[in-house]
Amino acid sequence: MTGIQTRFRLARPGFTLDVELDWPARGVTALFGPSGSGKTTLLRCIAGLERAPQGFLRVDSDVWQDDTRWVPTHQRPLGYVFQEASLFAHLTVLGNLRYGLQRVSEVQGVSLAQAIELLGIGHLLERKPDRLSGGERQRVAIARALAVSPRLLLMDEPLAALDLKRRQEILPYLERLQSELDIPIVYVSHAIDEVARLADHLVLLEGGRVTASGPTGELMTQLDLSLAHGDSASAIIHASISGHEPAYHLTLAAFPGGRFCVPQQMMAVGQPLRIRVQARDVSLTLEPQTGTSILNILPVTVTAVSDDSPGQVMVGLDAGGTPLLARITYKSAQALGLVTGQTVYAQVKGVAILGP
Repeated sequence: MTGIQTRFRLARPGFTLDVELDWPARGVTALFGPSGSGKTTLLRCIAGLERAPQGFLRVDSDVWQDDTRWVPTHQRPLGYVFQEASLFAHLTVLGNLRYGLQRVSEVQGVSLAQAIELLGIGHLLERKPDRLSGGERQRVAIARALAVSPRLLLMDEPLAALDLKRRQEILPYLERLQSELDIPIVYVSHAIDEVARLADHLVLLEGGRVTASGPTGELMTQLDLSLAHGDSASAIIHASISGHEPAYHLTLAAFPGGRFCVPQQMMAVGQPLRIRVQARDVSLTLEPQTGTSILNILPVTVTAVSDDSPGQVMVGLDAGGTPLLARITYKSAQALGLVTGQTVYAQVKGVAILGP
């Protein structure tokens, strides 16, 4: 068997973690939920930093915990990235990277050289931590976790301590980990922008229990979940580059439901592109419009209509098998006579490019 199986029950005063999950064997799985939902506690149970007496953990074919077996943290082939980089101040970057190698008998996955290249820190190796920016320190911390050749990488809100500029600096490196590493990554976050950009699989936690688990794009548009409501509700579109319009500095991105015009991307035709469309940026019409500045107009089918905030509804849409959301006023929904199965046109006023 491949993949990760977890079952943990850990009781604390006023809180109980009670989780049973199967995790994908590759890609990024995000743990998402409000503060106190159990995200970090679950991550610590996986790492062996918390011992749930009623627990089970299997990584691929190896059992790390069951009723008779307990593998201590230092013997688990995993990497752990905390909110704070926690580098050794007296060591250089290279010294910090080499420190973790003392417990690695054989490199089976990511080598030290590969970790340095993936995180773009080759020019920082002789510096001490006090000469690094916050983003650079966190990149070193991630490289240190990778250099131990882990079979599993755990990341506990690694961008939470950084300002917006530093978060934007480090996100492309995290995307490289997602696309180039063949190890599963469990990523704790309370920022939906990070989840939308990085995660292939999403686990929603609340009160120590799993409320939903599945592909990120599906859960983000599932109207019976809170994630698909409010001002931040959005959909993820997996498209591919189909052409360019250099005269207008635009790129064409095709997906089964149609085509998007997006700001020019320096990417070859056929390359994948992940796009985020916020529900508040989608309006609906009964007929395709002309004489409009909106370039992205798609035929869609109404799949559901659900109350959102006062005076607002969230409309579930299907664009050739790809789910979308539109957040419109209740008055507009009434005027359009929206019903399930109806064909309408989605006018997308803006898109965000998340990466490949």
